[in-house]
Amino acid sequence: MKKAFLVLLGILVCLSLGLTACSKPEPNNEEITGETSEPPKMKLVAVGEATFAPFEYMDITTNKPTGFDVDLIKAIGEASGFDVEYKNIDWNSLIPALQNKEADLIVSGMTVTDERALEVTFSDPYFTSGQAWAVPKNSPIKQLSDLSGKSIAVQINTTADYAAQTLHEKFTGENQKGINIKRLKNAADVFNELKTGAVDAIICDLPVIQEYLKNNPEDEILIPEPAFTVEYYGIAMRKADKEIHDLVNKGLAKIKADGTYDEIYEKYFGKQP
Repeated sequence: MKKAFLVLLGILVCLSLGLTACSKPEPNNEEITGETSEPPKMKLVAVGEATFAPFEYMDITTNKPTGFDVDLIKAIGEASGFDVEYKNIDWNSLIPALQNKEADLIVSGMTVTDERALEVTFSDPYFTSGQAWAVPKNSPIKQLSDLSGKSIAVQINTTADYAAQTLHEKFTGENQKGINIKRLKNAADVFNELKTGAVDAIICDLPVIQEYLKNNPEDEILIPEPAFTVEYYGIAMRKADKEIHDLVNKGLAKIKADGTYDEIYEKYFGKQP
């Protein structure tokens, strides 16, 4: 009886050892290769108003935003180790989307201004632009002073809008006729107003007017004079996001140093002067 008990005990011990061996976890990839997996990249949402070619516009084949700004922020992300999702939203919704944390970056040909800097933090400047004006080829308006008493279309709450308001105040302060400013939702609407003859002239960022003329020569629109302001575009971020500020500025500096910025610039504007 005692012998039978010992035999049974031995069987139970063997079974226990066998079960323990079976439950041993399989070695993972790190144990086999000695390599550690990389942590997932940070993903940031960038927003822009995609009627502002060549900086941001909708690709008719993919129905996705494309353009200089889109390529730029993706290159900055690659240089600084973060992924980018770019979304198209209305111009007037850009800063609210940032403040509400629906977006992390505004990359939309946004000029750095003191007023905007009260609400957001800007990156180092990435593009130099300026406001210009355009008219039909047969227009009697030949110089900036001729805009006195005329109707001008601008995109609302842009530096074109501010420039038109400044001109209006200048003219009225000199006892001349002011400007009738027609404020529209997006840049495409501004050009359409001029095309249809609803206004005498438009004010817009010089590179955007140049891009429109290149793509729509049949509209017979011209730029009588050089840009009358100098502006600098920046990438807007929340003031509290110090880590993102550093990543964006470091990435921008890196792509300027290694030639990537020049490649993107040449793609949309030709070689830099």
